[in-house]
Amino acid sequence: MIERIAILGTGLLGASTGLALRASGFQGSITGWNRSSEQADVALQMGAIDFIATEPLAMARSCQVMVLATPVLAVLDWMEQLANVMGPDQLLTDVGSTKAMISAAAKRHFNRAGRAAFLPGHPMAGKERGGAALADSDLYRDAVWLFTDNPDWQRSAQASQFVTEWRAWVEKMGARVIDLDAEKHDELVAWVSHLPQFLSTALCTVLEDQVGDTPELKQVGGRGLREMTRLGASPFSMWRDIAHTNSDAIAGTLLALEQKLAHMRENLRTPELRDEFEKANRFRRS
Repeated sequence: MIERIAILGTGLLGASTGLALRASGFQGSITGWNRSSEQADVALQMGAIDFIATEPLAMARSCQVMVLATPVLAVLDWMEQLANVMGPDQLLTDVGSTKAMISAAAKRHFNRAGRAAFLPGHPMAGKERGGAALADSDLYRDAVWLFTDNPDWQRSAQASQFVTEWRAWVEKMGARVIDLDAEKHDELVAWVSHLPQFLSTALCTVLEDQVGDTPELKQVGGRGLREMTRLGASPFSMWRDIAHTNSDAIAGTLLALEQKLAHMRENLRTPELRDEFEKANRFRRS
């Protein structure tokens, strides 16, 4: 039974995981660590964690399950550091937004004789801004939590039990679990998550360039503008690692969007524009 959980990275997702575990009835201990002591203090004060670890590697040795709740490149770095620290009866998992590189690292460093288990995970939940202060115990409710597990990976009986239990806790947090191949995961989230972010960022930058100094902009722009530009508030620090680790898939979605926008620009006065609206309406209805 899982009784000792460690969360490495107590920002939005890490602190929300701690709060969601408590709200779901987890009675064990939750220890946290963050590179920013301020973020760790906020997580402690709000009850997302019970203790702040002084040293992350020592925290890793003493837990049963550790959650890596950091940006993707940091996840990859911590995986290397933890490979020789955690034992075969422990589980390491993550909440990283891309999975191909993480799953490849899991194959190299974990899930074999004498090594800890690694379960790559990705909750499709978040906010346009990060930080422990914005953590929410209901962040994962009605969200999808994706796993890119591999049936060929070798795990001890204890670690396998922790995998089963962790998946059950994810469902208790209110999320719906879906299993995907890692490459398929990255291709899919490029369309449904990464493309909307880059579209919103591009829209915000175009508006800033063209009409950003127009005093009436905020008065004229209504709900549609607010909804379309909400993701534009996301900081680069949250998206740099996603862009670096899923470049090809994101580039493909951006190219497809560029071609679609060009097609619409060329057909502003033809019936083909109506066809595009009808297609968009069908997508929304489905």
